[in-house]
Amino acid sequence: MIGRLLGEIIEKQAPYLLLDVNGVGYELEAPMSTFYELPECGQSVMLHTHLMIRDDAHTLYAFKQLRDRSMFRNLLKVNGVGAKMALAILSGMDTNAFAQCIHHGDVDSLVRIPGVGKKTAERLILDMRDRLDKDSTLQVASNSKNGHDVTDYVADPIADAVSALVSLGYKPNEASRMVGTVDANSQNSEDIIRQALKTSMS
Repeated sequence: MIGRLLGEIIEKQAPYLLLDVNGVGYELEAPMSTFYELPECGQSVMLHTHLMIRDDAHTLYAFKQLRDRSMFRNLLKVNGVGAKMALAILSGMDTNAFAQCIHHGDVDSLVRIPGVGKKTAERLILDMRDRLDKDSTLQVASNSKNGHDVTDYVADPIADAVSALVSLGYKPNEASRMVGTVDANSQNSEDIIRQALKTSMS
């Protein structure tokens, strides 16, 4: 099992990034909560990882914070929640906000996440509440708040933002509409995505 990687960021276009570790390029998928905290391309970063092995692919998921990986792994244990939905959840709201939704039984906020219907939201609240109470990493997360700094800039931030939202489960026309509500002038893709997600959740 690959538990973490330390290397140089070569490429990043949400939700994908390429990390050079001693000459080996690792392709990773990460939630927006991680992208908000990544340094610029060419800089070094340490990422916690989760390796998922299927018959047709070996996929590495990356997380800047250990609590985010813990939340991701606990989400995968919930019936009906796969990696794509887990990434969408951690992109739609940070670990702390999600933990608060679980503790307060906030179904309305959860169903705003793409792919999460009312039944799934109720199942998440039921199954995750005990997991949050038992996982010391997530207990700390549920009682703290952390901001995110966005530092990356890409050539076509609007197109990249739409592409990332589609990858997170939104339909193309919905992703375009969400990005269209954001003042994208002089902003990078991660910032546009964050504002678009924030607007859709409000």
